[in-house]
Amino acid sequence: MGAVLGTLLACTAWAPVTVRTVLAADGATLYTQCAGCHGEDGGKAALGAARPVKGQTADALYGKLKGYAEGSYGGSKKAVMVGIAKKLSDGDMRALAAHMASF
Repeated sequence: MGAVLGTLLACTAWAPVTVRTVLAADGATLYTQCAGCHGEDGGKAALGAARPVKGQTADALYGKLKGYAEGSYGGSKKAVMVGIAKKLSDGDMRALAAHMASF
């Protein structure tokens, strides 16, 4: 019983790492269209005003992407991001957020 439980826990512990790695790989492809404004490593302030994405968590970045798509997040220059985020699926947003969080 203990060995079975140990194996089950070991498999469960690996699942999030595998999923996050796959999402980040897809996010890297999506991010190529973001690099012009946000920088190759996410360290650039887009439009000279936005907080760099580098150093933010995947959850925070996902929430911001979701907010842009819904029109509930962003400042006076949010129109650019609203147009971009509305074209992303929820999975795309999660993948992109996971990738940007890896910077």
